[in-house]
Amino acid sequence: MYKTKINFFNPYKIALSGQAFRIAPIDGTHTELVSRGKYLQIADLGESVFAFSCGEEEFNNIWHNYFDLGRDYEGIARSVDPGDDFLVKATGFGSGIRILKQECFETVISYIISQRRSIPSITTCVDRLSSLCGGEVPVPDEVFKNDIFVSPLKEKYYAFPDASRVAELTADDLNRIGAGYRTPYIMRAAQDFNSGKLTYEGLDSLDDDELYKALTSMYGVGVKVANCIMLFSFARTGRFPVDVWIKRIEDKYYGGKFDETRYPGTAGILQQFMFYYIRKGSLEE
Repeated sequence: MYKTKINFFNPYKIALSGQAFRIAPIDGTHTELVSRGKYLQIADLGESVFAFSCGEEEFNNIWHNYFDLGRDYEGIARSVDPGDDFLVKATGFGSGIRILKQECFETVISYIISQRRSIPSITTCVDRLSSLCGGEVPVPDEVFKNDIFVSPLKEKYYAFPDASRVAELTADDLNRIGAGYRTPYIMRAAQDFNSGKLTYEGLDSLDDDELYKALTSMYGVGVKVANCIMLFSFARTGRFPVDVWIKRIEDKYYGGKFDETRYPGTAGILQQFMFYYIRKGSLEE
């Protein structure tokens, strides 16, 4: 177990912010997730102190970067125009949300799956894919030995499969897990990553415009999905994905278009506060 104090960090809100599909609150103070082939449980001990079901080395090597803990989110929140009443409320309501830096292939496939689906439906499909061809992930003994943690939500957890495993699946396999019309998009993406045509390193070396062009050239990847992949896997925090929720905000509060240029480099972070607020907060406050 590793305990540390982290300002502007709320795993519960992050789990409900819609950016990842394999992180979930267990109760009001415990959150669990599976990423990079590992299970992690986080306990909120109060006063911005958190316990992680891993050692300090794993925390520093994996989770510090995954939760983007090196970025000054408090400063980003303070940068919001005080005259923008909606964004001020959204930032306050979403205090503690950080942008997760998710594994590239998992993010690509998850957001291809996400098209025209609710978050519960996306989560179900991603979980089915993982259990179909991802290896089982053990829950650390620390979770059961230490009364700071609680029982996990499930009996078994599975890693998200790598491209080679997904590339072996047939259309029937993917249809059985509920991929639907997205099946050929998933198959093509898996083939592209498995063959080496696409790699995280190659994509990450591109500037924003080049990366956007590379992603939107993929079969079945459109504007919104590309921006989500850029934001949630490549930490291109200036990207501003627009879905039906954000469009409602733009139409109601910003005359049809939020001016992203006011917040260069951080518009995507602010988008997450906006998204969380419209779904979980009260717009009548």
